[in-house]
Amino acid sequence: MVKSRWHRAFFSVRTRLLVWYFLMTTGTVFISIQTTYSLFCDRIRIQAEDSALQQANQFTVLVQKHREKGRLGPTNINVLFDRLLSSYVPTRGEYIIMLVGDRVYSTKPELPSDLLKQRPELMQTWATVTEERRQAINAQGKQLYYVVEPVTWQATNERGSIVVLHDSTPDYRIARSAIGLVMQVTFVLLLIFFLLAWFTAGRVLYPLRLLTKTAHSITESDMTQRLPVQGRDEIAELTTTVNEMLDRLQAAFDSQKEFLKDASHELRTPITVMQGHLEMLKYQPEKEASIALVMDELERMSRLVNDLLLLVKAERSDFLRLKPEELDWLTEEVYLKARGLADRTWRLESKGLSPITVDRQRLTQAIMNLIQNAIRHTKPGDSITLGSSVKGDYAYLWVSDTGEGIATADQSRIFERFVRATGDPHSEGYGLGLSIVAAIAQSHGGRVEIASQIGHGSTFTIVMPLNATPTKLSAERLEARTYASGV
Repeated sequence: MVKSRWHRAFFSVRTRLLVWYFLMTTGTVFISIQTTYSLFCDRIRIQAEDSALQQANQFTVLVQKHREKGRLGPTNINVLFDRLLSSYVPTRGEYIIMLVGDRVYSTKPELPSDLLKQRPELMQTWATVTEERRQAINAQGKQLYYVVEPVTWQATNERGSIVVLHDSTPDYRIARSAIGLVMQVTFVLLLIFFLLAWFTAGRVLYPLRLLTKTAHSITESDMTQRLPVQGRDEIAELTTTVNEMLDRLQAAFDSQKEFLKDASHELRTPITVMQGHLEMLKYQPEKEASIALVMDELERMSRLVNDLLLLVKAERSDFLRLKPEELDWLTEEVYLKARGLADRTWRLESKGLSPITVDRQRLTQAIMNLIQNAIRHTKPGDSITLGSSVKGDYAYLWVSDTGEGIATADQSRIFERFVRATGDPHSEGYGLGLSIVAAIAQSHGGRVEIASQIGHGSTFTIVMPLNATPTKLSAERLEARTYASGV
């Protein structure tokens, strides 16, 4: 258990996010510091080169001016160098070395004894140059740059060299010290930021942990728990979606429980009746009546099972077999089938003139269920009217009667499974007929509308698009959508 908990903590989304954040942040910081240090060192080098070259050029110009003065100028190269050094103001890290022949005549300021300790051959190199030379030197941590200008004093035929040496070592030390300080401060700040990121990631991911906890606590017997929605970000959208999914699941489970309860109730009665008659059959001399009664109950049970199977099939995408049909012919065909079912005044009110794409058998079954419902709620002499019409992209097929009507309170529930109107004296069915009508209409992408009033009859209208497309029904959608209005 402990190992599993540590394993989950190490491979959790929170940890992985922070690891990637750590890698990207430290990588970015490291690259930024290295780039900044490189640019800083390049700037120090460029400044050293420019400073040394500028000073060397100034000395060259001064030497040229003294040559042009002729007799008024210096008598020898030593005097020339003394005059050049007298006008020179040293800058930080810069040294002027005057060579006469192969010996050092003078330096300004005084050259540190260890400055050229690792490169003693430089003096010989400087004394023998015949043209300007520039070079950077990195010796034992020393960052040096020099410019050598050869000088020939023709009046005395003497040769010498002027060396401008720039020591950038202190500047590089300052740069390294500054970078080190920056890295220390950056490390502390990164540590603080990572701690803040850890707690922030925990708060952001809290709804996901709550989602997991809620999902573990949800059972078939308790699906009432929901997640609190906070904010308007992606996590809040996910939480809302999960809550909506839980609502649909709860509705599906509730519908399933209600369905099983009602189905078991409806099946219990015929099974009990058949069991009682079969147990008494051996004691009855006349067995034909009992057998007929059992066969009737079996037929009712078979019809109930078939209706239940039809409702289950309505949830499948292959429930319909759509074909183009003519609405007027379909209406007249149903009317001809219906008028021989009972002693009623049958009327064909209108026929829509338009081709429609429907499952002819399923739609006929739905209309015949409405007609059977109208027959049960009317008496001989009452009128039952059939009709169809087209409005826009929708076809309307209706069955209207002048029977007893349906109470307003029942109109919103009669399409539910195993539900009958309150006080219905014609309730020999199982209450699945109108549920089947609603399922067939919805599978065509349509709906069922009802308009009824007690004592004035009822009108059931199937509304569906002219070019229906199969619609897969969920368990909760099988609770039919109906629209009630007064007659």
